[in-house]
Amino acid sequence: SFNFSRECSKESLIRLLILMARRVFEAWKGSNKFLFGGRVIFGPDVWSLPFTLLLIVTPVCFFSVFVATHLRQKLLPNDEGHVILVAGILLTVFVLILLFITSARDPGIVPRNLHPPEEEICYDTTISSDGRQTPTVQIPRTKEVMVYGVTVRVKYCDTCMLYRPPRCSHCSICNNCVERFDHHCPWVGQCIGVRNYRYFFMFVSSATLLCIYLFSMSALYVKVMMDQHQGTVWKAMRESPWAVMLMIYCFISLWFVGGLTGFHLYLITTNQTTYENFRYRSDNRINVYNRGCSNNFLEIFCSKVKPSRNDFRAFIKEESPRNIALATTWERAAEADQANREERRQKVEDELGTDEDIMNLQQSSNVEDGSDSGHQKVDIDIVRIGSNERAPTIQLEARHGNRGTRNNAQEDVKAESLVKESRSYAAAEEGR
Repeated sequence: SFNFSRECSKESLIRLLILMARRVFEAWKGSNKFLFGGRVIFGPDVWSLPFTLLLIVTPVCFFSVFVATHLRQKLLPNDEGHVILVAGILLTVFVLILLFITSARDPGIVPRNLHPPEEEICYDTTISSDGRQTPTVQIPRTKEVMVYGVTVRVKYCDTCMLYRPPRCSHCSICNNCVERFDHHCPWVGQCIGVRNYRYFFMFVSSATLLCIYLFSMSALYVKVMMDQHQGTVWKAMRESPWAVMLMIYCFISLWFVGGLTGFHLYLITTNQTTYENFRYRSDNRINVYNRGCSNNFLEIFCSKVKPSRNDFRAFIKEESPRNIALATTWERAAEADQANREERRQKVEDELGTDEDIMNLQQSSNVEDGSDSGHQKVDIDIVRIGSNERAPTIQLEARHGNRGTRNNAQEDVKAESLVKESRSYAAAEEGR
């Protein structure tokens, strides 16, 4: 009985630890929205998805009620007439499924690092004005990798703390680095990347086919009405206003989704992304990823979709002592660098404050002293911060003559200009 109670306590302790542990999606640093316990991932603008659904479902409902039903009765009164309605509904369901897959799928997010890559960190020291050595940490902004035998330069992402793979870019909306980043689509509320680009193109192209189908069936219904009433087109359009409205709606929508389909067909044939096409259009770069039209199509539609690099439902693992030590070193170096900058800024402000005090004393002495002879001379010496080289000495001469307050005003203007000059010089030295 004692062993049984101890086993029960162990099981309860394990269950308690599992409940206390956090999953990856609960501590996700991106802007994504998760549903069903991390099984579904959306973009931050997922609330635009119902609007997209409304744009698709609404015209299909009007088509089913006002066009397809009457067209079936007038054109095909037998059971064959149901094909018109069923075909429209099936095509709509196919479009909605592709929309959901595109929107609720990991687009190819690259897992971010908790710390900068240790093998790429360069440690350096800088000498402050008082002779102290301050450690600094530097990471190369770019590095070169080989792609199909061609050297490609990849950039370092400060947010994700990693070197982006080729064709990867950081989405500012989702706050993630996405492999083969194409664009962020607000209509589906998700980034379009390597894992959902195929479904995005199928969604856009099937939406184009749906627009063509609704437009064609509505035009056919107007034609049937015109033949039955033996009238003109205008009379038939007055008899079927819903069909005319559907034709106008589908015609306008076809310009958008049809144009988008044609543009992405061009991108697929040349193996480009929307991001690459807009950014590198004027650079005349050689596209190392273009392997011919047929191979490019096979790469998009026939290749196996990469598995996700993120397990959003996994429990967060504790950091290793080595990573903790690396993070501590990084934080200490960053704090020391920030403290050094604050110290240099404070010294410049102190120097400028001393200059202003001297100028105020000199101007007050000019007002109080009414003698007509002699002059006072004040030297203001600005020392370059962090260097042994001295800046040029600025000499201020306060002259007193028979001109009285007029000379004093001129000297005040001259003093103010010299103070501004000293400030600009000190600021330039601080920037160096």
